[in-house]
Amino acid sequence: MQNNIEAGATVLVVGAGIMGAGIAQVAAQAGYFVRLFDSRAGAAAQAISKLGTTLQGLAHKGKLKPAAVTEAMARISAIDSLDEAGDVALVIEAIIENLEIKRSLFKQLEACVSDDCIVATNTSSISVTALANGMRLPQRLVGMHFFNPVPLMKLVEVVSGLRTDPAVAQAIFALSQAWGKVPVHARSTPGFIVNRIARPYYAETLALLHERAGQPQVLDACLRAVGFRLGPCELIDLIGQDTNFAVTQSVFEANSFDKRYVPSLLQREMVDGGLLGRKSGQGFYRYPAGLPPLEPPALQSLEPVQSVVVHGRGALAELWHQRLSLALGRAVARQPDSEWQGISADEAHLRLSDGRSATEVAVETGLSDVAVFDWHVLPGGSEAAAGAAGAEGAGRAGDAKEAARVDTATPSFVLPLAYALAAQSSKQWHSQAAAWLTALGFMPLRLADAPGLVVTRTLAMLINEAADAVQQGVCTEAGADDAVKLGLNYPAGPFEWLAQWGAPQVVTVLEALDAHYRGERYRVSPWLRQRAAHRASALQPRNRN
Repeated sequence: MQNNIEAGATVLVVGAGIMGAGIAQVAAQAGYFVRLFDSRAGAAAQAISKLGTTLQGLAHKGKLKPAAVTEAMARISAIDSLDEAGDVALVIEAIIENLEIKRSLFKQLEACVSDDCIVATNTSSISVTALANGMRLPQRLVGMHFFNPVPLMKLVEVVSGLRTDPAVAQAIFALSQAWGKVPVHARSTPGFIVNRIARPYYAETLALLHERAGQPQVLDACLRAVGFRLGPCELIDLIGQDTNFAVTQSVFEANSFDKRYVPSLLQREMVDGGLLGRKSGQGFYRYPAGLPPLEPPALQSLEPVQSVVVHGRGALAELWHQRLSLALGRAVARQPDSEWQGISADEAHLRLSDGRSATEVAVETGLSDVAVFDWHVLPGGSEAAAGAAGAEGAGRAGDAKEAARVDTATPSFVLPLAYALAAQSSKQWHSQAAAWLTALGFMPLRLADAPGLVVTRTLAMLINEAADAVQQGVCTEAGADDAVKLGLNYPAGPFEWLAQWGAPQVVTVLEALDAHYRGERYRVSPWLRQRAAHRASALQPRNRN
């Protein structure tokens, strides 16, 4: 089996739909000759014609030189039979997501191409190991998973099945780089990297909606506030409720019905009712109107208190201290060695979420006036997780501290922020908790007292899923970070969040969620638990005797 695919080699793309045409475009623009085949008569030629129009449009806008368009189009040709592909170095399959149909295609291809030809599948969900079963040379099959739109999305998941030759995977990795992509190696497990790690982003919001903890537009706003381009509800509406549910169902079944991936009953009902999102005119939102505007809460004045203290250390505590001191017109006291992070105002506590509900915290502390608030970001978009001063976050705490000094203007509604109140809270604290968050410069959005609120639990679960993927050899830490940033447009990778937050803090959140819900969903990844134990051990004073 060949170890590389030389520049200028000929590639066969099977499937002239959106993905196949996009792959053909990328290959041709990178200097490779492309033959495009589709079982539908005339589809390949039609796709090439449409591609020519697209490239000409880019040339008119000055994004491509006319000569580059001419050269790229000269490298692409349509073929009517797979028999015309005997000399190709690589076949990329981009047809329907059906195991048996793909297997049938691979048998046809093996009767036409040389034994040195690599066969790649663009499948997003089917096991590469299963697809290779029945091939004469199963070691030649590798996943080459592009993302839509192919010309714009940089990520390529290079997926190895149990019988994939490592040299084949490496050849596709190198080819992806030659085509201007950022490849990541993945092992063929359900969902690969992106579709697997992404599940909690949808699942946690769906769970909160099922519990009636908040409205879709509120949950979306809170996650957009920490850098996600689209909230889970608007993203599901864009993808399609049916498509998103089908992927979740596929991952659930492929993982032997592991309850971590259990589909949402709410989403199933929406699919059954035809509320599919943008394509049906209604999902979580009605279209074309889309998200309704957030109603800002009524402004409340801070009532006088005798004692105000900022608890905890790190970048966020620095931010709270600066903003409160500015809002109150005096220096606010600090207590950096507290076991919790947040603000106390006399006997009332406003705490950064550690995964527990406000009511649970109130019961443990014996206080009535308790509120918890969600993880958030620093001004200017610099992320600083809740435990930025923790062991793993210590290396970046200095940079984050500087970022915290960027915005010292009079606090105003900057970012939406979720909070919840303990059941025992007084009516006075109901208004004052929001007033303190307003003084910090946030738009306080109240949720029901759900543990972990929305951002805290979502990020913890994204990290947890990525940790399991690394432990199981699906990908590396760097591969996971690249995959979610490039394939999902996340503001950071799970291990970047982990470095800022600290494994002990993430484990604390997950254990609180697990204790509350008492199921398998929030079980802590062994990889993550071991990392937390290692960091905790490193912080213990050593016996020098």
